[in-house]
Amino acid sequence: IGYIMPKVLISGASGFIAGHCILEMLSHGYEVRGTLRDSARGEAIKAILADYTDRIDALEFVSADLMNEASWVEAARGCDSILHVASPVPVVQPEDEDDVIVPAKTGTINVLKAATASGIKRVVLTSSVAAVTSGSRDSGTFTDQDWTDLSRNDLSPYVKSKTVAERAAWEYAKQHDLELVAINPALVLGPALEADYGSSLEALYLLMRGSYPILPKLGFEIVDVRDVAILHRLVLETPEAAGNRYMCANGFRWFVDIAKTIKTEHPRLKIPTQEMPNLVAKIAGVFLKEIKQFLPDLGRVKAIDNSPALAIGWQPRDADIAIRDGAQSLIDLKVV
Repeated sequence: IGYIMPKVLISGASGFIAGHCILEMLSHGYEVRGTLRDSARGEAIKAILADYTDRIDALEFVSADLMNEASWVEAARGCDSILHVASPVPVVQPEDEDDVIVPAKTGTINVLKAATASGIKRVVLTSSVAAVTSGSRDSGTFTDQDWTDLSRNDLSPYVKSKTVAERAAWEYAKQHDLELVAINPALVLGPALEADYGSSLEALYLLMRGSYPILPKLGFEIVDVRDVAILHRLVLETPEAAGNRYMCANGFRWFVDIAKTIKTEHPRLKIPTQEMPNLVAKIAGVFLKEIKQFLPDLGRVKAIDNSPALAIGWQPRDADIAIRDGAQSLIDLKVV
């Protein structure tokens, strides 16, 4: 009997990051079981991913719901490890923050309980820099020791949800002797695999559609989605990664720089490259829900220290590659 490759459960399999995680794990010989809220989407997703891998037969899908604990116990059965990528990411923040916070936290705990029930030792949690950079400092370089301060009153529901879910996960892991690793990606760009590109590339989409005539002075640490997937695999395979958080970012860019990078490649697109004064952005934020959640960060540089990830062999692409390839994929997929 040949050696049976380890099987990894990847939650939220229809998502942008999860799709790349599936491809990364398949390309390194893993068997993959992906979870979907609606398993009827499985065949369509398989058809998309089949273009990027010759091991599509090593991928299966099951149905699981963040709020349904039993569905995770079933999904985790027979798996060796879990990448918990699924979490609600609203483009526009909801009126009731619990619409995002409750499924994020409950879903995370349900997945960890399923790991315990199946005797799975290691779970990799896809958190976010949202759980890191809204603390006591508003600028500077942030590390894995930093946490978002939940007592602040300027946090969006999404930021709260990622912080609450990750805090709960560490608490659970400590009590149940689980090898938890958290990955905290910054703004995730890079190539979309399908036209339903999720909320990560929304910033590029809106830029390329000319939705903003003028840009707020906002900046973001950026990471390529392919490198997010690679880091998930690395922390899964690195024994000493257990119990650590890994900041997943590789370069700060102002919104206007992102716009210029795309405009250089696609001069025919009407992409704005003017910056609006902060006062104007604050007024605009009163009317535009998309901008409002970012107002506390106007003009601020929040850099990320990625040295722990580099120390375990991570070699991320330059942020400009993530921007260019993300934009190109939206054109290739005829989204723009």
